[in-house]
Amino acid sequence: MATTPKEVENAIGLEEIHTEGQEPPKGQKMFTVEEAVETIGFGRFHILLFLIMGSTGVAEAMEIMLIAVVSPFIRCEWQLQDWQVALVTTMVFFGYMVFSIVLGLLADQYGRWKILLLSFLWAAYFSLLTSFAPSYIWFVFLRAMVGGGVSGHAQGLIIKTEFLPTKYRGYMLPLSQIFWLAGSLLIIGLASVVNPTIGWRWLIRVASIPGILLILVFKFILESARYNVSTGNTAAALATLQRIAKMNKAAMPEGVLRESPKERRGRFKDLFHPKYLRTTVQIWIIWLGIAFAYYGVILASTELLERDLVCGSVAAAVQGSSHDSEESRSPCHCRLFGPAAYQTMIISTVGEIALNPLNILGINFLGRRLSLSITMGCTALFFLLLNICTSSTGMIGFLFMLRALVSANFNTIYIYTAEVYPTTMRALGMGTSGSLCRVGAMVAPFIAQVLMNASFIGALCLFSSVCIICAISAVTLPIETKGRALQVCV
Repeated sequence: MATTPKEVENAIGLEEIHTEGQEPPKGQKMFTVEEAVETIGFGRFHILLFLIMGSTGVAEAMEIMLIAVVSPFIRCEWQLQDWQVALVTTMVFFGYMVFSIVLGLLADQYGRWKILLLSFLWAAYFSLLTSFAPSYIWFVFLRAMVGGGVSGHAQGLIIKTEFLPTKYRGYMLPLSQIFWLAGSLLIIGLASVVNPTIGWRWLIRVASIPGILLILVFKFILESARYNVSTGNTAAALATLQRIAKMNKAAMPEGVLRESPKERRGRFKDLFHPKYLRTTVQIWIIWLGIAFAYYGVILASTELLERDLVCGSVAAAVQGSSHDSEESRSPCHCRLFGPAAYQTMIISTVGEIALNPLNILGINFLGRRLSLSITMGCTALFFLLLNICTSSTGMIGFLFMLRALVSANFNTIYIYTAEVYPTTMRALGMGTSGSLCRVGAMVAPFIAQVLMNASFIGALCLFSSVCIICAISAVTLPIETKGRALQVCV
């Protein structure tokens, strides 16, 4: 007689109860999740996981980059001043900061898969509501809620990290940047068509579609076997590993899956354990600085395009001031993007993938710390080069290189953070780091959109100084994770 899925589930549950705490027979071989992951190796399962989890980057990029292509339109519609436009971005990252910690705690307690699904539902719901915002205040509030939902997408990276064999992490995780690039280019391309025709509200509705579609494929995602073992659910972890081995057409290790010591998960005090205290503080500094630089580049690009702040434009503006309309001379700077502006945004965004091959080589051969230190130092240099009086082509070239460098920075710190913390606190470590990251992102709009208009060189020097501090913090990190197995407990 065939066994129903419910009976199988009950049998697994009973087996888990009866075997919990029992020692295997003397002399029987045992293996860990780490050994199983390495033995099974890379295969079809990991390719499918890479495509599904990588696609979360498309949805995240579209939601985060949306403000950059919508800000000129809401500025005009609601007659906003500089600080009001900057506040929109700041509140998105405020929502991200608050929810990043909360969702990180919940993911360590209740699982990565559940929190990832919840975050997608949350972000899609509030993103659609944003398109109906009747006022500026409602728009700011709803985008903050979207930021809160998007913060949970980091669990996708954790799931990938916990399933990948050690030697593949340094190659596959940076390649995920392709999906972020695809999302960024998609939203810019859509904006160039949708904004001038049916308006920014429809752009937001269209941008929410990828996130909704991804929810439909969540049934193909497995909960992390490392997480299940850390909670004592060895039967579920074993079933997951066997399914992966079957998909990859590989053999499982001989013996019984070893249970890890049961420890409390997701405790803040573990981040400040003597073993991780210095690492935690320096990681937080780096995350804050990288986000400050990354979103500073994006928003500064928008300002440069929106106000045409390239060399010689000031003189041109003065000469043509008598012909300007009253609207163009208003403090709200109501000036919409044209085709050339969207084209420039696409070119600079493509820069995010330009250094990806070199970044992968650096991560795998120089190590995470040295590679990050070098790219952060180069980022500081190119921020200063933006002050050079140059043509529009030269400005685009500098922005292209800056986008490539800040993208490489994010690639490396994401990998390092996911590798350096043990399973019992990995999601919390990523969550708190993501929170500090959003502090930098919250400050960036006021530097790139407000201070830059008052003192161009002052804003650039500030961005450059922060990058130098991050470069020093990176090279002095106490732990190198290159070739290091993922830790289970503190």
